[in-house]
Amino acid sequence: MKTILLADAVALIPNGASVMIGGFMGVGTPERLVDELVRQGKRDLTVIANDNALPGVGIGKLISAGAVKKTIASHIGLNPETQKKMLARELEVDLVPQGTLAERIRAGGFGLGGVLTPTGVGTVVENGKKRIEVDGKPYLLETALRADFALVQAFAADYIGNLYYALTARNFNPVIAMAADTVIVDAEHIVPVGVIAPDDVVTPSPVVDYIVAH
Repeated sequence: MKTILLADAVALIPNGASVMIGGFMGVGTPERLVDELVRQGKRDLTVIANDNALPGVGIGKLISAGAVKKTIASHIGLNPETQKKMLARELEVDLVPQGTLAERIRAGGFGLGGVLTPTGVGTVVENGKKRIEVDGKPYLLETALRADFALVQAFAADYIGNLYYALTARNFNPVIAMAADTVIVDAEHIVPVGVIAPDDVVTPSPVVDYIVAH
């Protein structure tokens, strides 16, 4: 794990990269990293996240800036700009049920090829997917998701990169930290080793590549 300046961290992310971003309607989203993506004018990103937040909030800033080519998310209903761009065919939107999205990311993080889920059987979600029967019950094969980068927000990180999250700001952050080639963390507090009790470590240091210096 290395510490890195904010601008240098975002400079690692090329145009066209796939990026997982933590957060739930902006809660637990690494806002500084998102703002720097906008400032550096990144383009053609594939953003994998729970949602697109709101205009001016979290991932919504990337949508407004035209930085996103495709989004894979569980809902976009509270961001009218995403809806407008989707209808104008300026943005590709892949809607995935929330539990399925979390499991596909988890599968990517744990080296699995995918997961079997009954969610979506017999609906439009099934289109183009393989149906598999187990003990007479139908399931859809949902393939694993990984990304080039994960942008993670933590409440605290210690000097070697162990992470602790606060309450609901935890949401998708731990699972995306396991499913990307490069993990960049913005932590509210950077503390000495030992301040975070071992039982409170949610994301262990070996999976963290960079922590943004304050």
